[in-house]
Amino acid sequence: MNALLALSRVIDAVNRRVGQAVTWLILLAVLVSATNATVRKVFNLSSNAWLELQWYLFGGVFLLAAGYTLLKNEHVRVDVLASHLSRRTQLCIEIFGILFFLLPMAGLIMWLSWPFFMDSFVNLEQSSNAGGLIRWPAKFLIPIGFALLVAAGVSHLIKCVGCLAGLCPDPRDTHPGKSAEEELADEIAREAEQREAASHEER
Repeated sequence: MNALLALSRVIDAVNRRVGQAVTWLILLAVLVSATNATVRKVFNLSSNAWLELQWYLFGGVFLLAAGYTLLKNEHVRVDVLASHLSRRTQLCIEIFGILFFLLPMAGLIMWLSWPFFMDSFVNLEQSSNAGGLIRWPAKFLIPIGFALLVAAGVSHLIKCVGCLAGLCPDPRDTHPGKSAEEELADEIAREAEQREAASHEER
């Protein structure tokens, strides 16, 4: 089990590095979008290449960060019923979901997307839009992204089993404090209170 936990740490390190690097693609996408909009409005110039680059960058963020998102336990969960069960039962449900839903789905998409990419790569597929980009780099993101998600799923599975065995903490407890959603809700509540206080002072 210790060897599997060591493998899990390696997988987590890779997904963490990839996830942190991918965050810069968001900034790049914003800059490309802003530049494209400015050039189009000011100089009345436009290019499909710029638009497609935005799509590629967004796709890169979405696909390459999927494993990192699982590592950070930030995927959307609908666990209204499971949250009332014991921690051990919740971990068993987690393991069942990984084995019978996450890994088969992600593995199948990874497998089927590889020939989809290879066909595009071999034929040097070009965008059908005038001035568009080549397509294979975008299609390459699909098998790579889902490979990272499969790896993250395997790591999460190992940690869930390790937690049941008492060898590691619960991998779902990635937030020592409040979640991002809870922090956002608190910020909105604080702003509402400040506006209400300001309106009372004006009166």
